Amino acid sequence: MKLVGKILAWIFGLFFGITLFLVILYKYVPVHVTPLMLIRSCEAIAKHEKPHIERTWVALEDISPDMVRAVIASEDNLFLKHHGFSWEQMKIARREALQGKRVRGASTISQQTAKNVFLPHHKSYVRKAVEAYLTVLIEWIWGKERIMEVYLNVIETGDGIYGVEAAAQTYFHKPAKRLNAAECARIAACLPNPRRYHVANPTPYILKRQQQILNLMPKMGRIDLPASRKNK
Repeated sequence: MKLVGKILAWIFGLFFGITLFLVILYKYVPVHVTPLMLIRSCEAIAKHEKPHIERTWVALEDISPDMVRAVIASEDNLFLKHHGFSWEQMKIARREALQGKRVRGASTISQQTAKNVFLPHHKSYVRKAVEAYLTVLIEWIWGKERIMEVYLNVIETGDGIYGVEAAAQTYFHKPAKRLNAAECARIAACLPNPRRYHVANPTPYILKRQQQILNLMPKMGRIDLPASRKNK
């Protein structure tokens, strides 16, 4: 039993060391490859297709403040207030699930960032536990500004398209810094399923969702992310 305990302690110590190192590294270094990018590439190869990845890392100050406001309005309106987890949204999701309504996502932007950067997207209790641990780490080490910067650079925004800079160039032929509020809201509207919903060819549902996000954006109050404010 002592040997088993030592082995488990070594495994957990190694895991903690590696994850802590990566979180500290990515506080300063751009994230150019994510598990989802690798998974999508493997899926393409399995279909005898050439893997396609479009991505361009940009600093938060080179992304429209309206994009920050749009994703907060769409994905996580308590982003600036919580410490990684929105217990309020979790309660609402649980209540609606018990009422037999469609299951809604309750993941915060911080949780989504931890998942996108470090983990595969398959669902399991182990993955959710590791995601929670990594969410605590990035909240503690990165802070909100870096979390938002990484999130906007790694999110899937189309088939083989990652990050809002690549999305802006692909769909609107301009840099992310020059996106207007309507364009930001449309990108945000497609984020829950960017391979089903296309930014360039929005369905009536996406147009409706875009307008909802546009209506919510002015109600977000002050978005206190210094790098984002430099664009104004």
